[in-house]
Amino acid sequence: MPAEIKQLLPWLIRFAVLGGLYVAVVACAHFLADSQMFFPSMGSGRKPKEMIRIPQPDGTALAALYLPNSAARHTVWFFHGNAEDLGDLEPLLLEFHRRGYAVFAYDYPGYGLSGGRPSELSIYAATNTGARYLRDTLKVPLDNVILYGRSIGAGPAVELALHEPVAGLVLQSAFMSAYRVMTRWRLLPFDKFENLRKLPEVHCPVLVMHGGEDRIVPPAHGEALLAAAAGPKRHLWIEAAGHNDFLAIAGERYWQALREFEQGLP
Repeated sequence: MPAEIKQLLPWLIRFAVLGGLYVAVVACAHFLADSQMFFPSMGSGRKPKEMIRIPQPDGTALAALYLPNSAARHTVWFFHGNAEDLGDLEPLLLEFHRRGYAVFAYDYPGYGLSGGRPSELSIYAATNTGARYLRDTLKVPLDNVILYGRSIGAGPAVELALHEPVAGLVLQSAFMSAYRVMTRWRLLPFDKFENLRKLPEVHCPVLVMHGGEDRIVPPAHGEALLAAAAGPKRHLWIEAAGHNDFLAIAGERYWQALREFEQGLP
């Protein structure tokens, strides 16, 4: 073996080992991501009082909630976070309604009382089903809807805003993309819920809200999303708030930010 090859051999072995480890990480991310990303069993499983069922093309049904309000300027479509469902959210959705909004929300496949299994694609498909139901059955035009995505719920909210002319988009405690919650930088050749990549193509007004003490989705994610938003944009940073206590810490500042955002919409 030539001397030059002998000198390079340790480095070649290191590169081969690192390459093998990277391939193993990529394979694990591909095959295990859904089981590590979605936590439907951590929700309440309770049935909201006004729950409706929306049939899906695959034969399953989505659990949903619709609270009409004849005095409302807009309907808020609330996309919930990961370890929660409509049973957990019902008090908050009723508060939205009490404060003058019409409200729509659904449980992702496999969450709450919705059938199916959660995945990025099944959630997008369920969102499309919900959009058709809202528009065609409930007669709510999508250009009169404010999409509100909390945490993982930003994924389907951004995806829908990318394809439909909605009135506005609210992102609370949202991430740049799913894998970058763990890595901060893009290290894999694929990702899920790529909000940061999509936002420059979303042209409706955007409100980004994030807690300065969020240890699950660090505030740098919210800052990056705000910078990427192409349309008119606002933000609300609550320095003392974490991931799951944002509303409790923000208090009336939260509702004021929503009112001001809505007032600026068509």
